[in-house]
Amino acid sequence: MDLHDLTAAYALDALDPDEAEAYERHLGQCEECREQLAELNGAAANLAFGAVAPVPPARLRVSILDAAAAERTSVVPLVRRRWVARGVAVAAAAAACVVVGLAVSLSQSASTRVFTVVVGPDRTATLQVSGLSAAPHGKTYEAWVIPKTGAARPAGLFDGSTTVKLDGRVPRNAIVAVTLERAGGVNAPTTPPIFSTPA
Repeated sequence: MDLHDLTAAYALDALDPDEAEAYERHLGQCEECREQLAELNGAAANLAFGAVAPVPPARLRVSILDAAAAERTSVVPLVRRRWVARGVAVAAAAAACVVVGLAVSLSQSASTRVFTVVVGPDRTATLQVSGLSAAPHGKTYEAWVIPKTGAARPAGLFDGSTTVKLDGRVPRNAIVAVTLERAGGVNAPTTPPIFSTPA
């Protein structure tokens, strides 16, 4: 099967591990597939919210209001306090960070390597890596930010399991990838990605 045909299945997490790994290697090289994947990721997320709930019967509303009226004597009014509003604001900000942030955990092979990319509201990002052995002698792992249009740019070097604050900001619809490169890093990827994900 042509790897270009796997974009939709990858967006829905419907590929087997071997197909997913092959597609991720392809994704680091194919601008067209990265663009399609960015579009499909939004559509896939919208599927969860696309179903229209049936309208509840009118008698349900009446029975709920009657039950609430019968319980009214046990209702105690609450005094609104400023700390409640602050707590709600903090919770909303945390939820926004979670929504805006992207946390993708990907287990690769039997060694249980996990890569997690977290993008903050200001589009700065952190890459957390666990289960990754140290880079071979003379080599280093290099993180990349690949914008929707344009070339990949180096975003940080690391040696194995660690946390890396990625250099610069991560544009919307960009790809974050990791490759194994020569020590000291390179200006453009020279090997297939061992990890990549839309950010």
